[in-house]
Amino acid sequence: MSNQDFWSDNQKAQKLILEVKLLKSKILPFAEFESRLADLHVLEELTKEEGSESSAQEFADEYARFEKELNAFELRVLLSGKFDHNNAIITLHSGAGGTEACDWANMLLRMYQRFAERRGFTVELMDILSGEEAGIKMAALFIKGEYAYGHLKAERGVHRLVRISPFNSQGKRQTSFASLDVIAEVDDDIDIVIDEKDLRTDVYRAGGHGGQGVNTTDSAVRVTHIPTGLVATCQNERSQIKNKASALKVLKSRLYEMEMDKKRAEMEKFYGEKGEIGWGRQIRSYVFQPYQMVKDLRTGEQTTDVQGVMDGDLDSFIEAFLRGKKRSDADPVEE
Repeated sequence: MSNQDFWSDNQKAQKLILEVKLLKSKILPFAEFESRLADLHVLEELTKEEGSESSAQEFADEYARFEKELNAFELRVLLSGKFDHNNAIITLHSGAGGTEACDWANMLLRMYQRFAERRGFTVELMDILSGEEAGIKMAALFIKGEYAYGHLKAERGVHRLVRISPFNSQGKRQTSFASLDVIAEVDDDIDIVIDEKDLRTDVYRAGGHGGQGVNTTDSAVRVTHIPTGLVATCQNERSQIKNKASALKVLKSRLYEMEMDKKRAEMEKFYGEKGEIGWGRQIRSYVFQPYQMVKDLRTGEQTTDVQGVMDGDLDSFIEAFLRGKKRSDADPVEE
C-alpha cells in the first residue's frame, strides 16, 4: 500500500484495502484479548484480597463481558471461507403443502428479512412470485452486509412447519415445506466466462410489490443459461438494463457455486432445491401446535421461543452450525 503506484488501479487498490481490513479484524483483536485477560487475572487477585461482595460482582461482570466478546470473536474467525465475507443471494421456494406451503414460504421470507435487519444488513427484493390464494411460490433476496453469506449459508436446506392450518376449516394440523437456497455474490474477476450465445433473455411485466412505475412497463428480465438450464430473474428496478445486469450477476454466482459443488461432488446436498421439497430432506422443524418448538435436525439446537425465531432471532442455530455442534446420540430426532 505504500507503493507509489498503489492507486494507479483504483479497483485493485480498493480490493486490497478490503483484504487488509478483513485480516486486521481477525488479527488485531488477539493482542487486545491477551491484554484484557492479563487485566482479568489482576482483578481476580485483587478481588480475592479484598473479599468484598461488590468487588466479586465487579469481577463477575467483567468476566461475563470478556467471555461474550471472546465468543463473538471466535465465531468471526470461523467465518474463514473464501466468500464468507461477501453479500448473499437467497431464494425461497414453497414445497409440499399447497396454499399452506406458499404461506409458510412467505413467513420465512419475513423471518429472513427480520434477521437481516437485526444484523444491520441491507435487503433488496429481486424477484417474487405470489401464490394463487395466499403467500408466495418463490422469492429472491439480495442481502448486502459484511459476512452475510457466511451467516446465511447455515440456512440452506428444507424447512418444515407443523401447525393448525388457517386454511383448513376443520382445524386439522398440517405439515408444510419450503426450501432456501443461498449463494454468495461473486466478484467480476471470478473465472466464470458466460458466452452470450449461451444465453436466452426474456422480458416481461413486473409483478408483486413493485411500487409506482415498476409494473407499467416490460422491465422485468429473465436470463436462462441454456447449457445448464440455470435461470436468474430480477424485477426490482424500473430499468430493464439494470435488471439484466443484476440477473447476470446472480447467474454468474450460481454458475460458480455449481462448479464448486461439482468439485465437492455433493451437488444435491449443497445446491438448488435439494430434489423434492418434502419429507426426509428437512434441516429444521418449526412446530407451532400441539407444542412450540424449533429444532435444527443437523445440530440438535432447539428453542421454545418460536415467536423470537420467526422475528429473525437465528443466532443460536447459525452459531451451532458454524461451530460444528452435534446432536447427542441419545437426543431423539423429531419425526
